[in-house]
Amino acid sequence: MSPDPSADAAASPGASAVPYPTAFFGHPRGLATLFFTEFWERFSYYGIQALLVLFATASTAQGGLGLSVAQGTAIYGLYSGSLWLLSLPGGWIADRLLGSRRAVLLGGCLISAGNLSLAVTGWPPFCLGLTLTALGTGLLKPNISSMVGELYPTDYARRDAGFSIFYMGINLGALLSPVICGQLGERVDWHLGFAAAGVGMALGVVQYALGGRYLGGAGLRPNAELDAGARARSWRLLAGGGVLVALLAVLVIGGWLPVTLGQASKIATAMIAGLALAYFAYQLTAGGLDRGEKRRMLAILVLFLFSVLFWSGYFQAASSLNLFAERLTNRNVLGWNMPASWLQSVNPIFVFLLAPVFAWLWVRLGRRNPSSPAKFALGLLFMALGFVTMVEASLASVGRAVVGGALVPRLVSPWWLVLTYMFHSCGELCLSPVGLSTVTKFAPRRKVSQMLGIWFMSLSLGNILAGQIAGRFEAIPLFQIFGTVAATAGVGAVILFLLVRPMRGLIGGAE
Repeated sequence: MSPDPSADAAASPGASAVPYPTAFFGHPRGLATLFFTEFWERFSYYGIQALLVLFATASTAQGGLGLSVAQGTAIYGLYSGSLWLLSLPGGWIADRLLGSRRAVLLGGCLISAGNLSLAVTGWPPFCLGLTLTALGTGLLKPNISSMVGELYPTDYARRDAGFSIFYMGINLGALLSPVICGQLGERVDWHLGFAAAGVGMALGVVQYALGGRYLGGAGLRPNAELDAGARARSWRLLAGGGVLVALLAVLVIGGWLPVTLGQASKIATAMIAGLALAYFAYQLTAGGLDRGEKRRMLAILVLFLFSVLFWSGYFQAASSLNLFAERLTNRNVLGWNMPASWLQSVNPIFVFLLAPVFAWLWVRLGRRNPSSPAKFALGLLFMALGFVTMVEASLASVGRAVVGGALVPRLVSPWWLVLTYMFHSCGELCLSPVGLSTVTKFAPRRKVSQMLGIWFMSLSLGNILAGQIAGRFEAIPLFQIFGTVAATAGVGAVILFLLVRPMRGLIGGAE
C-alpha cells in the first residue's frame, strides 16, 4: 500500500459546512462518495501495478510485450514515479483553475481512458494508456484528499475519524485489485486484466458524478482568488505544458525520441533530485527563514534523503519481488497454481492487521514514544530485515531441480515473500504516517503546502530508483541485489539512529 496525502490534508478555509446525517457511519454522506471514488482509483492503480512488470516482460507468444527485465522495470519506475510527481501540477491546476471537484472528475475520466487504452494490443496504446493514467492520477490524488477535509470545516476530531474511514478505501482497493485483475490478466488475457481496472475506475467516476450532490460546496471553487489576467496567464501556462506533454508522448510512442528507457530513467532521477536539492538549498540560503526555521528545514532535508532510501526498497514489491513470485516461488496450493500477482495483496492485509497495533503502541509508550527520526530509523531497519529474508530466499532458489525428468528452476516457499512483506509493512507503518506529519510540524507555516509537494518527490525518486534496482534482476545474482538493498537500508538505519540526538537538537520544540 502506498502512502497517501489524505492523512494530513487540511480543510479549506472557504469550504461550506455539510450536514452530518448518519448516512455513512455517522459521517457526511459525501464521505461515501469520496470513499468509493478513492476505492476504485486505488483498485485501478494496484491492478495496473500488479500486472505491469509481468506483462512487459512476458514473451510475445504469451501475449506480453517481450521486453527485457531492465526495460520492463524502467517503465514501471518511470510510470510510478510520474504519478507522485504529477500530483504537484495536479494540485496547482485545482487550486488556480478548476477547483478540486472538477479536477477529480477529469482525473477519473483520464484514468479510466488510460486503463482501457492498455486493454488494446500494441505499443502505441500501451504508451498512451500509461500517459493518460499518470496524468489522471496526478489530478485525482491530491484533490480528492483535500475534499475530504472540506467536509469538516470546523469539526477536526470528526475529520480525523473521517480520514481513517477514507484510508480504508485505499487499503480495500489495494487488497482486492491484485486478486481480480491479476487472475484475469495472468490466467485469461493481460489486456482483460487492464480492462477490469478501467471498468472499475469508470464505475468510480459514475458514482462520483451521481453522488456529487452530497458534497455540498466542497471543491466547487478554486482556492486561489485570481483576477482575470492571472487566470488567463495560468491557462496559457497550462496549455503550454499540455503541448509539451503531448509532443513528448508522440515522440515516445512513435519511437522518435533518441533515448533508451534506461537513459530516460537516469535523466528523470537526476532532474527530480536536482530540483528537490535546489529547492532546499534556496530555502536554506535565500528563503527568508529565521535561524530556527533553517534548522528545522535542514532536519526535513535529512529525513527526505532517508525517505528516498526507504521507498526505493519498498517499491521493489511490484518489480523485483513480483518477478521473484512469478519465476522462483512455488505457488501451488492444493494442485492449483496461484497467480503471482496475488501476493501483491499481502501488504495491505498486514496493514489492516498491524495499523491498530502500531497506533496502540505509540500511545502506550507515552513519553517514551520514539521521536520522528527514530521512527524513520526503525522503518529502515524493518526494510533491511525484509531484504535479509529475501537474501535467504534467493540462496534457497539457487540451482535447478529435476521435475518429470527436466531441469527447472528451484522454487521456494511463498512464505519467504509473506515474511518479507510483513517486515516491510511494519517499516511502512513506522515511516509513512510520520513523514507527512513531520513536514507539517517542522515546515514554516507559510510554506507547508509547497513543502508537502517537495516531500512527494521522495516517493517519486524512490519509485524510479526501485525500477533501476530491479532492472538488474537478470544481470547479477539475486542474493547480491537483495543483500545490497538490505545492507544499504541497514547502514541507513544505523546512521539515522546515531543522528537522532543531533536531529532533535535541530528540531527543537517542534517535536
